[in-house]
Amino acid sequence: MSEIERKFIIKGPVPEGLPAVSIRQGYLTAVTDSVEVRLRQSGNEYFLTVKSGAGMIREEREIAIDAPRFETLWPATVGRRVEKTRHVGQLPGGLQFELDVFSRHLSPLVLVEVEFPTEAQARAFLPPAWFGPEVTEDARFRNKALAHATPWDVGT
Repeated sequence: MSEIERKFIIKGPVPEGLPAVSIRQGYLTAVTDSVEVRLRQSGNEYFLTVKSGAGMIREEREIAIDAPRFETLWPATVGRRVEKTRHVGQLPGGLQFELDVFSRHLSPLVLVEVEFPTEAQARAFLPPAWFGPEVTEDARFRNKALAHATPWDVGT
């Protein structure tokens, strides 16, 4: 399944009062691999995801797994992890955004992603004023790269 999304850095105030969930995710693949295999715990849900491609349009396959399977694989992600709090909200016009506030070695990085049903809608999207610079095509801001980053790699 194709995923069409654009990603932006947030450097100013963000909307308040949005629902939030804690996320921890780790990567079973290296940053240089063309395909990424990710484990994610989002609240009390667990997932194994395979992603390929780069930029605005990527292929994504995701399956739910149980906690014991997640915990069995989790140690294999040491040194390739991201922790963040995800806030979800809606933009005028009905598009949903996911705002990620990163913690640990990635603090104070805040990114927002908007997913689109079509490439044409993605290209026509005009971000709201509170969005900062776009980093959709900047591989340094893919979560897999961030999981391998040191604080000075992030460039915020």
